[in-house]
Amino acid sequence: MTNKVVKNNEISSVGIIGCGWLGSALAYQLKKQGVAVLATRSNSDNAEQLKSQGIEAEVLSLPAEQALVNTHAIFKQQCLVIAITPQFRQGRVDYADKIQQLVESAKEGNCVEQIVLLSSSAIYNGLSGQVKEDSTLDMSADKVSVLNQAEQAVLNFNSHCSNESRLNALNDDVGNKKAYVLRLSGLVGPKRHPGKFLLNGRLLKSPQAIVNLIHQQDAVGLIQALLQSAICGGIFNGVSSTQVTKKQYYQAAASALQLPSPTFDESELSAESDPKVVSSEKTQAELAYAFVYDDLLTWLEQGE
Repeated sequence: MTNKVVKNNEISSVGIIGCGWLGSALAYQLKKQGVAVLATRSNSDNAEQLKSQGIEAEVLSLPAEQALVNTHAIFKQQCLVIAITPQFRQGRVDYADKIQQLVESAKEGNCVEQIVLLSSSAIYNGLSGQVKEDSTLDMSADKVSVLNQAEQAVLNFNSHCSNESRLNALNDDVGNKKAYVLRLSGLVGPKRHPGKFLLNGRLLKSPQAIVNLIHQQDAVGLIQALLQSAICGGIFNGVSSTQVTKKQYYQAAASALQLPSPTFDESELSAESDPKVVSSEKTQAELAYAFVYDDLLTWLEQGE
């Protein structure tokens, strides 16, 4: 399917929902460019922490009554970046419901022109070989169904607006609504050096799996590229071109921090005959984004 291209208006304001480690880095970059930023966190302590860092922030805790969510100031922004985490490890199963609630509020307010959902390459769980944005998903695999429901809720923001546009062809603002999903791979960067995951001396599984990673700076760059894109919407993978085994990468990470070489569960070697590789081909071609840290082995060696 060919992506529709629409007029790309100047960005004046961005709301970052769930503004944590990555969202804060995005906020700083947007503010440098003169874009007004409003961020949210789920509790007042974290919101105050953002304020102390110079980021305007308010509390938004989900799920909540839809009518109450609709009135939140975040939905007065021109663009929304949804960066809340699924919290699967905490046993949460309501991620898709939260995303749906945010999309409904964005529709109701009629101020939001585009939404970027920061999803996860975990949506490719259960697959092997090269995986692309149009790969058929394994809905029986862990996390996949919930992540897919969340993505579809955001992509339907675009469809909803397209339907409205047909009813009111004179309304250019409605016709310019956009919805993007950015499937981010494992994040590395400041305060997230992969070598630090080795400090507890745990046994690492799947040594022959291919690492699918992206640096924080490139994740921010891709989000900005989507916000500025003339493409009407779609799904994009956020991943570097670094394609080495988990064993190679974490050995290099340990060496960079002068840590002992990690221990791997070699019993899983036979299970990785066709390791999963997340493709960045579409992202690099359609967004024309040049990665700053496309080679994450070099990044480790440089110690940045």
